[in-house]
Amino acid sequence: MHTERRSVDALVIGAGAGGLCAAARLAHQGYRTLVVERLDRVGGRASTYDVDGFKVNNGAIVLELGGIMEQTFAEVGAPYDVRMPKPPLMYRIGGKSVDITGGGWGFLLSKLTRHGAKLVTGLGAARHDSGLPEDQLSLADWVSSYTSNETVHGVFRNMCASVFAVGSEELPARVFLTYFARRSAFKKFGFCPEGTVGAMSALADVVALHGGEVWLGSTVRELRTDNGQVIGAVVERDDASIEVDCRFAVSNIGPAATTSLCPELPSAYRDEVREKSRPCAMITVNFASERALLEAPGLTSFGRTRRLCYVANFTATCPEMAPPGWHLYAGAGVPKPSVGQFDADAETELIMADLRDEVPGFETARVLSVAVMRDEWPPQRAVSGFDLPSETPMPNLWNVGDAVKEYGNGGTTACAETAKLVVRRISERYPAAA
Repeated sequence: MHTERRSVDALVIGAGAGGLCAAARLAHQGYRTLVVERLDRVGGRASTYDVDGFKVNNGAIVLELGGIMEQTFAEVGAPYDVRMPKPPLMYRIGGKSVDITGGGWGFLLSKLTRHGAKLVTGLGAARHDSGLPEDQLSLADWVSSYTSNETVHGVFRNMCASVFAVGSEELPARVFLTYFARRSAFKKFGFCPEGTVGAMSALADVVALHGGEVWLGSTVRELRTDNGQVIGAVVERDDASIEVDCRFAVSNIGPAATTSLCPELPSAYRDEVREKSRPCAMITVNFASERALLEAPGLTSFGRTRRLCYVANFTATCPEMAPPGWHLYAGAGVPKPSVGQFDADAETELIMADLRDEVPGFETARVLSVAVMRDEWPPQRAVSGFDLPSETPMPNLWNVGDAVKEYGNGGTTACAETAKLVVRRISERYPAAA
């Protein structure tokens, strides 16, 4: 193994959603940017694999429209090829599909319980700090304070799982209400016809367009430091050990993995990272059929299910994601518990049972894959509301992604938001060279 040496402004570790959003912003602003990714493709847990001609996402399946993710693409000049189903979201209640477009939560809850108006009032009160419950109250307990209706509880549980990849018993009600009262609230989203990796590849192209590089199949072995700051990294690439010098570093591999690359980080910070590293879990069944199985063109969410929280119907909006004549779907659920150890086989079977109950014709569908996201490959690295700050004790080392989310946010939208905030701080502290 021979040694090379490179020099950049920005070293970005990991080409997931947060890393690519940060890298594209940095390159667009004139920073010499290098992204190092250990896998053979970009996107991380927002990527796509080919399975016999089907474009199967390996994590994130939808991208928000009209929010910070689309704003990022617009600001860096990347195409945002995301198609919104119409309607984007429907509910499957009592064997029937319910379209709440135009009526929202009020319409749905009023059909399910006589306490619907009170629940809507509670949701509305969350627009003001005084209307938010205390941090310790779980979403499940908050809903219980209004109703015992099992279908209503199921609707909240499954929406919680869809956005935050965690059970309603494990998420603070304050987080859920902050999201739905003050943020995009899962209203406008869509699918990428190339799979989610298509959008992520567009961000990688921005890096290259501005003279940066994205190294796939490469691994950062350690971060080099001096006088309390990161000065570079040792990267293994194509049987070569490369010394990369940098002005600053942005990590998208999670705080726990970041600390393993940098033993010089203080023990108190390392202890905090260990304490707050509570990855969630999700199980996704990717399946296909030669006949349409669902009428809803986007996501179908459910009321009373065992574990299944939604089914995505990709090809109604993006037929390119499957071979001609085929329909592609993904059904996802959150296990119990969603944080910690669980029986993956038993939890998968509960989702399969739900799919057989809720999707007519599922028994004849072709199951393409079953993905269990957990531990080192989770849907989110921290339960929302318990995130670490993006800053580290080293002034030129930051984390981005789903372990350092802003309060009350989740998914790829949260990753894009962390990238925007971190790049803003970088540009203030380390202006790009003229």
